[in-house]
Amino acid sequence: MKSASMATVTKESEQEVNKLTLTGQDGSSFLKTVQEKLSYLNTRVFLRRGEVEVLDHPAQFYTSLKEKISAAHERVFMASLYLGKTENELLSCISDSLRKNKDLKVYFLVDGLRGTRETPNKCSASLLAGLEKEFGERVEIRLYRTPEFVGWKTLIPKRFNEGLGLQHMKIYGIDEEVILSGANLSNDYFTNRQDRYYVFKNKFLAEYYFKVHQLISNISYRARYASSPQKYDLEWPKSNLAVEPMKDKHKFIEQCSSLLSKFLRGSSSMGNAHLIKDFSQYPTIVYPVSQFTPLFHPNNDLSTEKPGIISILSCMSNPLSKWTFTAGYFNMLPEIKQRLLDSPSVQGQVITASPYANGFFQSAGVSGHLPDAYLYLSHAFLKDVHRHGKENHIKLREWKHGVVNQPNGWSYHAKGLWLSEPGDDKRPSLTIVGSSNYTRRAYSLDIETNAIVLTQDEELKSDMQREVTNLLKNTKEVTLESFEKEPDRNIGTGVKLATKLLGNRL
Repeated sequence: MKSASMATVTKESEQEVNKLTLTGQDGSSFLKTVQEKLSYLNTRVFLRRGEVEVLDHPAQFYTSLKEKISAAHERVFMASLYLGKTENELLSCISDSLRKNKDLKVYFLVDGLRGTRETPNKCSASLLAGLEKEFGERVEIRLYRTPEFVGWKTLIPKRFNEGLGLQHMKIYGIDEEVILSGANLSNDYFTNRQDRYYVFKNKFLAEYYFKVHQLISNISYRARYASSPQKYDLEWPKSNLAVEPMKDKHKFIEQCSSLLSKFLRGSSSMGNAHLIKDFSQYPTIVYPVSQFTPLFHPNNDLSTEKPGIISILSCMSNPLSKWTFTAGYFNMLPEIKQRLLDSPSVQGQVITASPYANGFFQSAGVSGHLPDAYLYLSHAFLKDVHRHGKENHIKLREWKHGVVNQPNGWSYHAKGLWLSEPGDDKRPSLTIVGSSNYTRRAYSLDIETNAIVLTQDEELKSDMQREVTNLLKNTKEVTLESFEKEPDRNIGTGVKLATKLLGNRL
């Protein structure tokens, strides 16, 4: 990529963007700085123009998924938190493709707690085991269970044991393409739950995420069809790469630590740089990053996502760098929040879900209080912005599209980060897309995978800006004054206390 001297900025006003004068900046020095910061990530994939497609709406995601599955030749590999109980159309699509192409293999990975919650009624495990019943070894169903699910913790009720940790990756691979998203495989994510969806049409990237999928699968249980009332059995195959965690948790983590550290350390041969002669034809770089904290020793976590994000945020040294951060479940990791607050940028914005767009709005039981918990965290964030004197530079915007669970009501589940280069072009040149919610939970309890996308591709930059614009059109700004004047923003003392106590699990 072309390099240039670092810009100099003359700050004539702390308040107004248009009173900042930028000299000597063509933007590419920012990209070069980011590349240098990420140079420790040995695996990177260079993409040509047209090898990334950005989808905007749930229906596009679902249609694309079905079309690609129907045309699959060699493999379909999917990692999701769960499969919805009513997704018969998607299962039929997979079955039809398996019948049509005898060489096709299908690999599924879901969470072992969330995916069996409804047992002995229909659940992810029983529905997917039906595929294995018909197609045998051509279908492999894996269920990851956090190593924390041992001992007395196995007695925690099903609705609450997911607080121990989850398989949270969202990987949807078909042959030599892969879709990274935050969306799960259920009807709301296909119709009225806003998320993000990036289609990568590159065999090296597809192969990398297939390896991620297979690594976690091979330290997971395998679901087999059974004629019992629950319709499935779980087994720990002898071919697995680690001992069963319920038999020896410490040895399991020791073996996983060794296995995953070697993989995440990566090598250039896992990408395609060594095969490229003319890099001018490859304006986009993708850095795969993952967070596998529960599978490492606490004092030796070699996950790559959190360090990657912190490295990127440290590159924001210019007031004219613009950033947008979003998370449907707003409980920003303190290290990320602090770097955004400390950034000299005068154009920062956070998009989060309105309580009326939170998937737990008016749900039964304890979970019905979650929208208020996230509202409380939003209020705390605005107070932090105020303490840093950044009210004019960092805006909080709430996303709302009707009222969730009511006619034409949508929920919000998008998560990610966009950064622009300093200068007149405010379109993003960097984004992070994938499963992470950027919360304390994501960096301590769950299994996550994401991609850092860095580009000089003019078309892709426009697509990324269109994505941000699409999210913003259903938002309104929220301020500290909003919390003072709007009665439905009053948070009960019990919710505040519970949020402080349980914040690392939200």
